[in-house]
Order: sequence, then structure tokens, then C-alpha cells
Amino acid sequence: QVHLVESGGGLVQTGGSLRLSCAASGRTFSIFGIAWFRQAPGKEREFVAGGLWSGGSTYYADSVKGRFTMSRDNANNTVYLQMNSLKPEDTAVYYCAARERRSTSYNVGTRNEYNYWGQGTQVTVSS
Repeated sequence: QVHLVESGGGLVQTGGSLRLSCAASGRTFSIFGIAWFRQAPGKEREFVAGGLWSGGSTYYADSVKGRFTMSRDNANNTVYLQMNSLKPEDTAVYYCAARERRSTSYNVGTRNEYNYWGQGTQVTVSS
């Protein structure tokens, strides 16, 4: 089992910044992929950023490219999402997700790829 806990959400004005954290525990050695998703009220959960747990390339949704940066601290089993130039449309509950099994066909942006999810943290951007 892998346990994920997000933190760092809050209320911020348009143009502001927040840094989200996702702390992983349990079978962290088995994590293969890691990602951030978000879900706004009345909308589907959507991919934000993700990549291999071990490092390498990080992939971003077009809507956040150039504004959000995902980073990993494998020594502390933590993943961060630095969010800059926030917009009201970034308002959502942000979730951390982990994939346990290795795969040569890992599709980082697909929800079904992930078998562990955190409880989410609310981000609200006021206009």
C-alpha cells in the first residue's frame, strides 16, 4: 500500500503563487509514476502534471505550462507542485496520484493509470 497526503492549498489572489506538497508513505519503493490532477466543481478530474517517480521528464497540461512546476524529493518521498501566476480557472481540489506497477506504455495523463490517490487539497484563486 502507498499512502499519499497533500498539503499547501489555500486562498490566493489572481497572479499569486502556492506550493503544494504530496508526502508518500508505505511502499514508496514500489512507486513508478506520480502525478497531480485537479477537479473543479461540476467538472471531470483532469491531469495537471506528472512523470516517473524516479525523475526525468515531467509532462504538463497545456493550461498550466509555463506557470506550474512539478518537482520530486525522492529522499523524503515528497512531490511538489509550484503554482505561479494563478488564475481563477485554476480553482479546484488538487490530488496527488501514484502508480505502483512498471509499464512500458505508461500514459502519464490518464486517470486509470494510477492506483493510489490522496484526499486532495483545495486551491481557490480569487479574481
